[in-house]
Amino acid sequence: MKRDRLSGNAGGAADNASQEPAPGSVPAVDTRLLVREEGLKGYVGEFRRKLRGGELGSLPVVLAVIVIWTVFGSLDSTFLSAQNLSDLSQQIVGTGMIAVGIVFVLLLGEIDLSVGSVSGLCAALFAVLNVLNGMNEWLALLVAVAGGAAVGLIHGFFFAKVGVPAFVVTLAGNLAWNGLMLQVLGTSGTVNIPAESVVAELYSTVFHSPVAAYATAAVGVGLFLAASLLDARRRRTAGVPSRPVAEIVLRTLVLAALAFAAAYVLNRYQGLPLALLIFLVLLVVLDFVLRRTTYGRRVFAVGGNVEGARRAGIGVAFVRMSVFSMAGTMAAIGGLFLAGQIQSASQTSGGGNLLMNVIAAAVIGGTSLFGGRGSVWSALLGALVIGSIQSGMNIMGVSNAVQFMITGSVLLAAVVVDSLSRRSQKAAGRA
Repeated sequence: MKRDRLSGNAGGAADNASQEPAPGSVPAVDTRLLVREEGLKGYVGEFRRKLRGGELGSLPVVLAVIVIWTVFGSLDSTFLSAQNLSDLSQQIVGTGMIAVGIVFVLLLGEIDLSVGSVSGLCAALFAVLNVLNGMNEWLALLVAVAGGAAVGLIHGFFFAKVGVPAFVVTLAGNLAWNGLMLQVLGTSGTVNIPAESVVAELYSTVFHSPVAAYATAAVGVGLFLAASLLDARRRRTAGVPSRPVAEIVLRTLVLAALAFAAAYVLNRYQGLPLALLIFLVLLVVLDFVLRRTTYGRRVFAVGGNVEGARRAGIGVAFVRMSVFSMAGTMAAIGGLFLAGQIQSASQTSGGGNLLMNVIAAAVIGGTSLFGGRGSVWSALLGALVIGSIQSGMNIMGVSNAVQFMITGSVLLAAVVVDSLSRRSQKAAGRA
């Protein structure tokens, strides 16, 4: 009898827990929103809860940028000069573009080791088609980008359809596409890109009018505010918890302060670089794709639980192939910007430590190596960390050997933080 009563009570509790809330009732299940009613104390409590639960977000990389800039700025005031920071904003674009593609792949819990070779191949394709064969520069640019997308699609096919591990497929691609790049360049080995070429101008063009930088900051802040308010209204209409208006305003003010400070620094030197503007626009578009579209939700679903996504009716093979194609596309775009930076395509394009830098940028920026967690903004933050370290050490005259060791240590630290964060999330039942 006692066992029956216990079973009955348990069944009743389960029934009660599964009942839908009555119409008009308040869905009080989001503790993150409940603590905000306590004011500043509530926010502090929420912050502590996130730390205990491993929900670190962009906090570690933001702190890293602050520490790096403080250290190098104290050692040499040149580092924080308007000229150096403006140059840094341009120099991280090529690496950041390629890192965006790596972010997409990491969201699946996979890796792409071919992006360096793909970027070099696509830069060589543009240079040979446009400079040596006289093809229209815009058409050559489209062919190069399409080539990157096709290469990524090939990788995705062997991974998703044939079942070859992504590590093996892209490692083979790293060798094969590097060989094809050498074949495309031919005996000359180097093709110089004219300064008036579209690729060179996309990198070097700067909007000298102060209005350009401030207008870009204003538009960005305005879009953020509008999107936040629209999302809050949509969630309230659906009867689910949403951010309070006061918090949205506070976040907008913080973003506005950062955006206009960046615009001020850029205007103190030359102005707004076109390359940086293109990078930011791409980040906004791809962030929208990942967070606001069905396709983006499917990418996160496949990265979080492949079998669960398959049972939910998601085309896992299509998602995987499209993600690797995206990685190839972004590698091509990044490779073109890198070629425009040095105004040439050579046998060393896409080589050196480029592959390690783009993977490090994605991971350091906060994208998890275990899949299902990250943001395209990780590419910007991570590239900023990598670029800041390299810029600071170049100013200090530090050798390449030491730079490699320090960059590797930062990457290891980022992976350790990611692993500890995931462990904390598992302990809290959120992973």
